[in-house]
Amino acid sequence: MESIKDKVAIVGMGCTKFGENWEKSAEDMLVDATYEAFEDAGIESKDIQAAWFGTTRIGTAEPLATALKLDYIPITRVENLCATATEAVRNACFGIASGAYDTVLAIGVEKLKDQGMGGLGTVTGAGGNGTLEWGMSATMFFARMANRYMNHYGLSYEEFKRILAKISVKNHHNGSLNPKAHFQRDITEEQAINAPIICWPLGLYDACGVSDGSAAAILTRADLAKNFRDDYVLVKGLGLAVGARQGYLQPGYDMVHMEETVRAGKQAYDMAGIKEPFKEIDLAEVHDCFSITELVIMEDLGFCPRGKAPEYVKAGTFQLDGELAVNPDGGLKSFGHPIGASGLRMIYEIYKQMQGKAGPRQRKNPTLGLTHNFGLNPGSGVGSITILGQRD
Repeated sequence: MESIKDKVAIVGMGCTKFGENWEKSAEDMLVDATYEAFEDAGIESKDIQAAWFGTTRIGTAEPLATALKLDYIPITRVENLCATATEAVRNACFGIASGAYDTVLAIGVEKLKDQGMGGLGTVTGAGGNGTLEWGMSATMFFARMANRYMNHYGLSYEEFKRILAKISVKNHHNGSLNPKAHFQRDITEEQAINAPIICWPLGLYDACGVSDGSAAAILTRADLAKNFRDDYVLVKGLGLAVGARQGYLQPGYDMVHMEETVRAGKQAYDMAGIKEPFKEIDLAEVHDCFSITELVIMEDLGFCPRGKAPEYVKAGTFQLDGELAVNPDGGLKSFGHPIGASGLRMIYEIYKQMQGKAGPRQRKNPTLGLTHNFGLNPGSGVGSITILGQRD
């Protein structure tokens, strides 16, 4: 299998503020994110040869063409659960690496706040948003993982809640440093521990919010990137793994890991030539839809041994000034999760960090960064990984 390592570069990015963007339509946000990316790359819409458009709520590619005046070029709408925005980037990378295009756009958008989207609906959303119906919610599935993790590793409820609280406090603090985050305020461990329970043992501060947002990237061939800017960022590795419900079908499945994340991580590490993720990766944006998810992801991605993530969290290993900064921009916890935009928002942070332009969140001299998305529920889902690095 041929690798695309160092064949594709990101030369421009844009990202809206995430939040309750009542005054903006999805098209407005598409325009804002894309034109920030155009300005960043020093190009115009006429320079784009193809586009990949990630969204779960807009049913066709035509609104992107209309909003951005991208007349008569190939535009592909992509959707892959919570990995939708990353899927737009992955396909754009293959379009460049194949030699079919020189300069392309990957963009994601989601407008959720004014669509009646609640956080505790059924899986299918039958009968509207389902907030008053009995059913299986994402919160229920990840609460089940939290309960299993406690039991599997012999943690008391009090000890476990303190660990989850530290994750939420970290991400809220990082978000307080980010003007584009939905929630920009610190919280305390006691607030997180004593917050109302939404699905035991997960409380209000263990879950990400619902928001609106858009983010965009301009990609080109690595050998052309220097024509756009000196501080371009290279794509080092990509991984995508889709589960076949083995967690539901196999009675021995432990429910304290997400195999799709493990497999996608291995694909990306192999492509990037990474042997020791914890030592080689400087920062990671991961899919912290719930605090328990981030805890498990640390083990799934090889950032710590199985069952040891709580110790690493207590030691501050994943804080902004720790050995490996996790969710330096505040994560889903601070940004919310507009599904079609989140993956590109994560890539935006890694891009800025690699350029030394992340402001008060800036890590010292990072060389490799990772983004991760997970869609659906533990036991069956989609895992997606992108690894980015500075130019040689």
